Amino acid sequence: MLPVNELKMDNFLTAQNEFEFSKPLARFIGIGGVSRSGKTFLGQILAQNISNSVLISQDLYVPVESDIPEIKGHTDWERPEAIDWQSLKSEMNRAGNTMSTVIVEGLLVFNKKSIYEYFDKTIFITLSEAEFRKRKRKDHRWGKEPEWYIDHIWQSYQKYGQLPQELKNTLIINGEEDFEIEEILNYILI
Repeated sequence: MLPVNELKMDNFLTAQNEFEFSKPLARFIGIGGVSRSGKTFLGQILAQNISNSVLISQDLYVPVESDIPEIKGHTDWERPEAIDWQSLKSEMNRAGNTMSTVIVEGLLVFNKKSIYEYFDKTIFITLSEAEFRKRKRKDHRWGKEPEWYIDHIWQSYQKYGQLPQELKNTLIINGEEDFEIEEILNYILI
């Protein structure tokens, strides 16, 4: 049997660990959809219109590039292994303890339950394959992507970026139309 002091310390450490891993009190909003659908743009608009809010972009939380699988000699940014999930979750916790609203956007935000279970509200931006391809071909932020990689991005979105069926009350937005910001804010704030 453990001495009383050790039992108290064990109980304290257990309680401390439960506190550290519990969801912060902030409102969490998840925005997902395919590449070039407008996730970051919408997140920026929402962050500007919701007081005491912050936007977290999933794209900023990546492991060392050499740890990410490749496809045809090209770093495969379109898969769950291309995200440092622990760092993303830590940043969500940090922001949730200092801000009232935390907006998290990215292609894969609905891929990991340990991330999307934080979300109080979810938004999914749809885009037709034709519109995605048109927009992606014009996107030269990282240089011109080969056509096979654009195909791969769409296929990866189909495989990893879809909305889980258990998220029932998601606001679905057509990314080929103007965003109705007032309607989106009403959905979030109610």
